[in-house]
Amino acid sequence: MALTGRTALLAALGSLPVGILAPSWTGMLAVNAPLSLAILCDYALAAPVRTLRFTRSGDTSVRLGDSAEVQLTVTNPSGRRLRAHLRDAWPPSSWLTGTEQAASRHKLTVPAGERRRLTTVLRPTRRGDRQAERVTIRSYGPLGLVARQGNHSVPWTVRVLPPFTSRKHLPSRLARLRELDGRTSVLIRGQGTEFDSLRDYVPGDDSRSIDWRATARQTTVAVRTWRPERDRHILVVLDTGRTSAGRVGNVPRLDASMDAALLLAALASRAGDRVDLLAYDRRVRAQVQGRSGGDLLPAVVNALAPLEPELVETDARGLSAAVLHSAPRRSLIVLLTSLDTAPIEEGLLPVLPQLTKRHTVLVASVADPHIEQMSNSRGTVEAVYEAAAGTQSQAQRRRTAEQLQRHGVTVVDATPDNLAPALADAYLALKAAGRL
Repeated sequence: MALTGRTALLAALGSLPVGILAPSWTGMLAVNAPLSLAILCDYALAAPVRTLRFTRSGDTSVRLGDSAEVQLTVTNPSGRRLRAHLRDAWPPSSWLTGTEQAASRHKLTVPAGERRRLTTVLRPTRRGDRQAERVTIRSYGPLGLVARQGNHSVPWTVRVLPPFTSRKHLPSRLARLRELDGRTSVLIRGQGTEFDSLRDYVPGDDSRSIDWRATARQTTVAVRTWRPERDRHILVVLDTGRTSAGRVGNVPRLDASMDAALLLAALASRAGDRVDLLAYDRRVRAQVQGRSGGDLLPAVVNALAPLEPELVETDARGLSAAVLHSAPRRSLIVLLTSLDTAPIEEGLLPVLPQLTKRHTVLVASVADPHIEQMSNSRGTVEAVYEAAAGTQSQAQRRRTAEQLQRHGVTVVDATPDNLAPALADAYLALKAAGRL
C-alpha cells in the first residue's frame, strides 16, 4: 500500500485547525479517524494488481540509432475499474540520457473485464540484447488517497543491431564492381583473369586479347573478354581482444571494424564470392558459415549485435588455428585488428607464415584521427610535445605495416569513417589483379 500526496495534504490541513483551536488527542482523533476510514475504503475500492495479466508484442530488433516500439497489453479481470500509473522498466541504455522517465511511465484506465494497450518507445544507445525488466503498477482508488502497488515480470528482448552506416558507400563500389565484371561499356580489356566469353573486335581493343583460333573459324576477328574470379572464399576475422575495446572518437574500435566487415560482406556477396565470419580472442565469440545470397547479411548482423570486446590478450596461435580450420582451401583472410607494435610483433608475426603460405591475407586497422591532429600541432611548448608524440606513434604504425607487407600482407590503415570504403577498395583491387 502506498499513500499519495493528497492524503498527506488532507492530514496537514485537518491538523492545522486542531492544533490552533483545540490541541488535544481528541481533536487529532476527530481528524484522523475519518481520514483513516476514507483511506481504507479507497484501498478496498482500488483494483487489485496481482490479478492483472500482461502480454507483450512489437519489435524484436532495431538498428542502433533507430527507434523500436514495444506494446504492453494490460488486462483487468477484476470487477473494479483500474486507475493506475505504470512503469515499464528497461536497462538505462534503452533510451537517450534524460528521456527514460518520460518514455517508461504511463497513465492508464482500464474498465472492469477490459484491456488496454500501451506503447513504450525505445531508442537504444548501445548494441546488444535489451531485456525488459519488471513492470511496476500502482492502482489508485476513486478518491486518490491510497494505491495498491505490485510488480510483474513480462519478458521481452529487443536485439540492437549494428547501424551499418557504411552502406552509403555500397552503390559506388557496386558500380566499380560492374566495371570490373564487364557489365559497363568500356573500350579497354576486361580486368580479371577468368575467361568470360568471345565477342567481335572493335577499334581500341588490345591486340593481345585476340583469339586467333576462334578468328580462324569465322569471318570476323574475335577477342576474349575477362571477368574477375567468382565463387572465391573470403573469411572476415574480427579480433575481439583488449585492443578492440579502445575508443576512437565516440565508438570502440570493434564497432568501426564491424561496420567495415558489413560493407565488405555486402560487396563480396554481390560479387558472387562466399563470405564467412569469425570473431576470436581466446575462443570463438561468433561465427557465420555457409550463408549466401540474401541470408548472408542478416546472419552477419545478428552475429555481430551482441558481440563485445573482451579485456584479454588475443591468442594469436589459437586465432591462426581457428582460421586454418575455417578456411581449409585457399581464401582471402581479412583480419580486422590493431596495428599496435607489441600485439603484432609478439603475437601475429610468428604465426603469419602459416597463413600467408596458404592464403591471401589482408590486415585492416582503425587509425585514430586525433593522432594526426597531434602531429600537426604547433605554436606552444605543449603542442610541440604533442606533435612529437603523434609523429612517433605514426612512425611506429608505419614500421609495423611495413613488417606485415614484407610477408606479403596487404595493409589497410584508416580512420573509422574511412576504414569501410578503404577496405572495400582493397578488396576490389585484389579482385582486379586476380589475387583472390
